[in-house]
Amino acid sequence: MDSNEENVAAVIMAGGAGTRFWPLSTEARPKQFLHLFDSRSLLQKSFDRLAGLLPPHRILILTNAAFVALVHEQLPEVPVENIIGEPARRDTAAAVTLGAVLCRKRYGNPVIVTLTADHIIEPIALFQRTLLSAVHAAPTSGALYTFGIRPSYPATGYGYLELGRKVTEDDGIEHFQLLRFKEKPDLETARRYVASNAFLWNSGMFVWTAEAILQELATHLPEHLSNLSRVCDFDGTPHWPQALKAGFDSLKTISIDFAVMEKARDVRCAASNFFWTDVGGWLALRDFLPSDEDGNSYRGKITTLDAVENVVFVDDPEEEVVLIGVKDLIVVRIGQRTLVMHKDHAESIKRLLQKREDLK
Repeated sequence: MDSNEENVAAVIMAGGAGTRFWPLSTEARPKQFLHLFDSRSLLQKSFDRLAGLLPPHRILILTNAAFVALVHEQLPEVPVENIIGEPARRDTAAAVTLGAVLCRKRYGNPVIVTLTADHIIEPIALFQRTLLSAVHAAPTSGALYTFGIRPSYPATGYGYLELGRKVTEDDGIEHFQLLRFKEKPDLETARRYVASNAFLWNSGMFVWTAEAILQELATHLPEHLSNLSRVCDFDGTPHWPQALKAGFDSLKTISIDFAVMEKARDVRCAASNFFWTDVGGWLALRDFLPSDEDGNSYRGKITTLDAVENVVFVDDPEEEVVLIGVKDLIVVRIGQRTLVMHKDHAESIKRLLQKREDLK
């Protein structure tokens, strides 16, 4: 970054459970730590996207307390004191608030880039250019910035952003005032959104100054702010773990979108042209795995006969899966566990794990 961009910090939220990739993803090793595509995990890929923009000591990783050692193992470049283990899951509002008060204490009033640890974004150069566009705009406007993704199909698994007027354009990157955040729609509503050209997918990534987000938290989520500001008095002391636990105990579980973004005074969107997906479950791998002439996407060794449009993921390169006369199945073989389900039931994994604690 140039001299005008030095006061920037990043917060990567890496505390999710990622149950939809069971049995590869477990409570002990959730989605963000998996190597789904190559030798770099989703968390490592999120860190890599900041390469050349920020030094590791300006990047905070907010994760579950149980994953601190795993984050350190995967990101040894990040100082240990920058890996923050949340003692309880309280959704994204708690992570955003904690990240903001820590950045204020450690860095003054930086521009804070808040990212997720479990998405795929390509190409990195376009992502970085879009990110810097928001980083430049946030301090002068005082606005809370998010990134909207131009929808490529009427997705029902993503939230949407309704665009207002265009406020500026920066080297081809359009900035819009946001009118509303929309929850995940049904298919017909999603089709209307896409056809209107007035809606973008909500990526869950943000850029703002510490001052701007803290002002909005003071207005809309004062308990979070007061609790976690007190916690930060103990940052860097032996009392930090106990203070953090006490601060989290009384927090309600709520998302930053619902608690703040939907109510904030000035929310803007950088309309993003890079490819983005939250890799929400096994079906999402079809876009990244090789496929045969019958549309079977796979990792590992497979043999098929009259089998079409299946997704197969085998962790052991020595094992083989044989499919005969089946269609639209998801077949996963990990260790001593095998998952077979129709693609229409991909969302049922979470329900299964709620019923069977021993599978987690």
